[in-house]
Amino acid sequence: MIWLTDEIKFPEYQFTNKDGIIALGGDLSEDRLTFAYKKGIFPWFSEGDPIVWYCPHERMVLFPDEIKVSKSMRKIIDKNKFTITENNAFEAVIYNCKNIDRNDGFGTWITDDMEQAYINLHKAGIAKSIEIWFDNELVGGLYGLEINNIFCGESMFSRVSNASKLAFIHLSKNKNYKLIDCQIYNEHLASLGAREISRDLFLKLLKA
Repeated sequence: MIWLTDEIKFPEYQFTNKDGIIALGGDLSEDRLTFAYKKGIFPWFSEGDPIVWYCPHERMVLFPDEIKVSKSMRKIIDKNKFTITENNAFEAVIYNCKNIDRNDGFGTWITDDMEQAYINLHKAGIAKSIEIWFDNELVGGLYGLEINNIFCGESMFSRVSNASKLAFIHLSKNKNYKLIDCQIYNEHLASLGAREISRDLFLKLLKA
C-alpha cells in the first residue's frame, strides 16, 4: 500500500487495490479532505487504525430523479408530522451518527478526529446536514459534503422509524444536486433507488 506524506497528493487510480483502498496515512485537514472528495476519494477507518482512503471500483449513487418513494412513505410525508431543517444542528447530527446503536451496518465508523474534521468542514461551509425533528426533538438526519453540484453523503441516523429515509428523500429534492454519492453498496439505499455505477463514470460526473 502507498503511504501518504505531508504533501496533499494521492496515487493514481490504478494503484487502488481490489477492496477499493487507494492509500493509507496522511491527515484529516480541511485542504486534504476537500482535495480527496474532489477526486472521488474518502476516508473510512476505525479508531486506533491509520487513516484508510477509498476510491471503490463500483460507486453507489442516487440520481435524484430515480428516487423511490413508497406509498407508506408518501403517507408519512403527507401527514407532515415531522419538521425538516438544513444546517441547523450539524454537530448534533454527526454526534448521533457516531454514537447511535446500529444493527443494519449502515454508515461509517466515525472517530473523534473524523467528527472534529467534519465539524471544521461545516464551519467552512463545505459539510452540510439535514435534520428531522418531532416535537422539537432531533430524531433523524444525515450529513455529507457539497462538492460542486454533487452531495457526497457520509452517514445518517434514525431514532424513530423512517426518519433517515425522510432526510434522504428531502435531499433528493434539492435541484442543485445532479447526483448523491452514497459511496458503497447498501440495501437500505438500494431500496430508495440508489445503484452502482463504474468508478470511471462517477469520476466523469464528478469533474463535469
